This record gives sequence, C-alpha cells and structure tokens, in this order.
Amino acid sequence: MSTITTGAVHHITLTVNDVKRSCEFYTSLLGFQLVEELGPRMILNNGKVLLALTPPSDAAQTIKGDVFNENRVGLDHLSLAVASREDLVSAAQVFDRAKTPHGEVRDLGPGLGIYVLAFRDPDNIQIELTAPYG
Repeated sequence: MSTITTGAVHHITLTVNDVKRSCEFYTSLLGFQLVEELGPRMILNNGKVLLALTPPSDAAQTIKGDVFNENRVGLDHLSLAVASREDLVSAAQVFDRAKTPHGEVRDLGPGLGIYVLAFRDPDNIQIELTAPYG
C-alpha cells in the first residue's frame, strides 16, 4: 500500500480559554450536545461530528489574553455543513438574535458549488457554515 486510506473526520479538538463558555456557545447556537466530561475537557456531538473542547495542555506556556489567529501555523477555520442556502440565511437570523457577529452569506462560485456564512467563537476561532448549491 502506497497511501493510507482515510474516511471522514472523526473528531476535532479545540483548545479554548474557557471550556464552559465555549460549551455554551456550541450547544446554544450550533446544536451540539454535551455527551461527556473528561476531566477538564467537554466532548460534544451534533450527530455527525465529535467536538472536544479543552483548556491548554500546559498552562505555563499559555499567552495571557490569547485568542485564535488563523495567521499562525495550524488551524485556519472549521467548516460545518448545513443542508441549504436557506439554512445559512436562518443561521444569520439566529446569530442576530444572539448578538453574535457574522459575515454575509457568500457564494464561492460554481467551481466549488457552495455558499458559506462565517462567524467566530468566543476564542476568535473562525467557523463557517457551508451549504451546497441546489
């Protein structure tokens, strides 16, 4: 075998400043459910994706007041699928009611065939909701 065959993403772990605050964000706005607390970590599930929220593994190396920056090596953004462009429009309304800043629904063109809606979590991690054409 010359390559490793992989499937869908199994889980994502995000390092956050305040696990409880982030848990509230992901459960109240994005429909994740808390399924397990593992020490300081919280494991969430939306039926398709496991999302682990964890504090920094070495508090001595944390930068006081640090927030996510996609210009550093590592994660740029996290994209979660929704069924349709209409779901993106509805999500924007949910964010507006929750006073959560977000971008506009954008068409990324026929080459990709998707629409996206970008926003940020409490640690400034960029999240996109992505819907297919049609």
